[in-house]
Amino acid sequence: MKKVLYSIVSATLGLCLATLFIPGVAIQLYSTSGFFGFHLAALWEIYLLLGITLGLLNRFVKPVLKLISLPLEIVTLGLFTFIINAGLIWVVDKVFKEFSAPLFWPLFWTTLIIWLAQLVISLTLGKLGSQHD
Repeated sequence: MKKVLYSIVSATLGLCLATLFIPGVAIQLYSTSGFFGFHLAALWEIYLLLGITLGLLNRFVKPVLKLISLPLEIVTLGLFTFIINAGLIWVVDKVFKEFSAPLFWPLFWTTLIIWLAQLVISLTLGKLGSQHD
């Protein structure tokens, strides 16, 4: 459960940082923004929804994609994982009209920021969690 929460928090934080620092990456609130009949009225709700979606994709779909692409992972020495991460962000971009990360450079930098956020959060929270055990 901790890993799922880390993944959601890092995806949300990474998306926030990407919209602040990368030109072309944007999250907008529309008057018709909603999720399964629930109206989304604040920008933080969109960030949270996108973070939850991307975090769950990273936690549950990414391992399956990595298993399927294992030969490519071996040949590229693990760099194909970056392509998988970018593909998952692209899927979120296509599913939610509120999120925009145009192809190549903005998507590349967004992927890198989310990966760094996940690394920092897992290292810091992982160490904090192990001190209390």
